[in-house]
Amino acid sequence: MSTAPLAHTDVIVLDYLAALWAQSEDLSPQQRDDLMSTVADYIQARRMAAAPLEDAAAIVQRLGPPESLVEAARRGQMPAHIRLPALIPPPPPPPVAPMFRGQVAGAAEYFAVGMLTAGALFLPVVSPVGGMLLASASPHFTAAEKATGWTLTAGSAAAGVFLMLFFVAARFDGGGGATLLLIYFVLTSGAFAAGLTLLSALRRRQGSVPPGR
Repeated sequence: MSTAPLAHTDVIVLDYLAALWAQSEDLSPQQRDDLMSTVADYIQARRMAAAPLEDAAAIVQRLGPPESLVEAARRGQMPAHIRLPALIPPPPPPPVAPMFRGQVAGAAEYFAVGMLTAGALFLPVVSPVGGMLLASASPHFTAAEKATGWTLTAGSAAAGVFLMLFFVAARFDGGGGATLLLIYFVLTSGAFAAGLTLLSALRRRQGSVPPGR
């Protein structure tokens, strides 16, 4: 067992804790333990903070007289200044690597773009939906890009179907070729725009991949 004398700071802290223990003898065991552990944690936190308070006398002075702490604990209201959880700042979060860094898009991503653009010209609605399903399963597109693609594709398809039903309900038969061309354009334009949006995202990230990856 060490017989080295206690440092002056330790003596001040131990004397304060002893006085607090003596003053709190009328508290319930649970209240007493909570008070002692809270004060001890406060002192330890002050000593280990980013800007530590090394003067033990200053620490106990900030705590206030033991009688005041005991009286507050007796009322069930521990002083706020010794319950603050942020005395020791938490360690900074680890840096998050930017998304997609070093990742090269594969054939599935470009095939999805092809289904949204060229595929939509030959098989409207069906091909774009398939392309968006492929894009949604890919980790190379952000949630916002996927949502934009679905909005453009679904909105265009819905508008085209609505327009077709409108002409049918109105029994409009004038300018049949122009009408069909308009419906075809509406059905495919959103998917085409979605494909270009996703292609732009792929090219932008492809340009950010370091050489040799």
